[in-house]
Amino acid sequence: MSQASTPKRPLTTLQKGINKKVTVRLKSEIEYKGKMNNVDSYMNLIMTDAEEISNGKVIANYGRVIVRGNNVLFIKLENEL
Repeated sequence: MSQASTPKRPLTTLQKGINKKVTVRLKSEIEYKGKMNNVDSYMNLIMTDAEEISNGKVIANYGRVIVRGNNVLFIKLENEL
């Protein structure tokens, strides 16, 4: 099978993104951007250097944020160019 036809597992993809920048959007429409330090099988996240973003504006800076997986709408791995 080619790589394109092999299904990707979301948790495996997230685990490869550890120590990279991510954007996490919660069901409450609040977003956090920061470095993902860890993720577990429930997709709970630990982030550092996190910024809380609402309506496209930074409203708070946090050193460490723990996000419960059932509150997450999506997680975007940022491309590092």
